[in-house]
Amino acid sequence: MTPVELSRTVLCAVRRAVDVGELSVAVPERAVVTRPRPGGCGDYATNIALQLARPAGQPAPRVAQVLRAHLLGLDGIDDVSVTGPGFLNISLRDADADAAFVRIVGSILRAGEEYGYVPQRTGDTVRLRCPLEVRALVVADAVARLLRAQGSRGSISCERPLPTAWERVLGVRVDAPIDGDVSPGVDIRPVPAPADPLPLGRDAARWALLLPAAHDHPRITDDHLVQRESNPLFRVRYAHARTRALSRNAADLGFSAEPGPTEVDRDLVTLLADHPRVLARAAAHRAPDALARHLVSVADAVLPYLPDVLPRGEEKPLAAHRARLALAEAAGAVLAGGLSLLGIDAPDHL
Repeated sequence: MTPVELSRTVLCAVRRAVDVGELSVAVPERAVVTRPRPGGCGDYATNIALQLARPAGQPAPRVAQVLRAHLLGLDGIDDVSVTGPGFLNISLRDADADAAFVRIVGSILRAGEEYGYVPQRTGDTVRLRCPLEVRALVVADAVARLLRAQGSRGSISCERPLPTAWERVLGVRVDAPIDGDVSPGVDIRPVPAPADPLPLGRDAARWALLLPAAHDHPRITDDHLVQRESNPLFRVRYAHARTRALSRNAADLGFSAEPGPTEVDRDLVTLLADHPRVLARAAAHRAPDALARHLVSVADAVLPYLPDVLPRGEEKPLAAHRARLALAEAAGAVLAGGLSLLGIDAPDHL
C-alpha cells in the first residue's frame, strides 16, 4: 500500500478503537505517515498516538499499543512496533510493499516534475510581506512557488523599487508595494544575508539563501560553486543529471523505463513517496528550506543506486533493468521538480 493508503488504514484502526470504546476521541481527518526516524524500524512510521494522547486522556505509549492491536489485524500489514515516546512503526508484507513501490514509481512518472502538486483551488491569495532585503525576497519567491504548487496563490508585498540586479540575477519580483497595505498577510523575515549573494549567480545564490532555516544564518561563500561531493547543491544537480544520462544510455541500448517489481532501495522509495507531504508542509510553514533538505536526502539516496541500473557487458536488458530505470527516472523527476520550485535550474548535463 502507498503512504496515502496506509494513512487511511491507520485512521481505520483509530475508528475501530473508538467503536469498541478503547479510545474516546474524534477521529482526525488524516494521519501523517512518513519514513521512520533514526531509531525507528519498518517501512513507515506515524505519530498518530502522540496526536491523540491528550484528547484521549491517556499516555501516548498506551494509545500506541491500542492502535497497534487494531493495525495488526488489517490487510497488508506484517508487523507494528512502538518506539520512542509513542511512534508506531509499520512493516508491510513484502508483496504489498512491492506493489506499493510500483504504484509510487508509476505515479511519479505520470506526473513528472509536477509530482506532489495539487489542483488549483479557489480562495484568498496569501499575501507575503517582506522587507527590502535580498534573502527575504528570495524566500518569499520560493514560498509563492510552493503555494502555487499546492493550489493556492501567493502575492509578494515589499517596498519598491527593487534593485534591478535582484530581479535580473535572482529572478525575484514584487506584486504590490507594502506602503499603505493594511490587508492581512504573512511576514517573511528570515535572518538577513551577511553578504551580497549576487556574485554566486542565480542558482548558487538562491540555494545559499534557501537551504538554511529562516532562523539560521546563511553562508555566502564560494563553497556553493564547487563541483564536489561536499557541496549539497552539486550533489542534487549531479544526481539529476545522472538520471537523465541513464535514460539516454538506455535509449541507445533499445529499452525504456517500466515500473515493476525489482530489488529496490526502500529508503529511496519512501523518500520519493514522502515528496508530496514535504511540499505541503513547506508551503504551509513557509519553509522552502524543508524542500531543499529533502532534495539533498533524495540525491544522497539515489546516487549509490544508479551504477546498477543499466546492463553490464554483454548482459541483455531485462524487466529488472527497466524497473530500475523507472525508479531512477522517478528520482530525477522529484529532483528536477523540487529545484524548479526553489527557482533553481536542473541541467540534463553537468
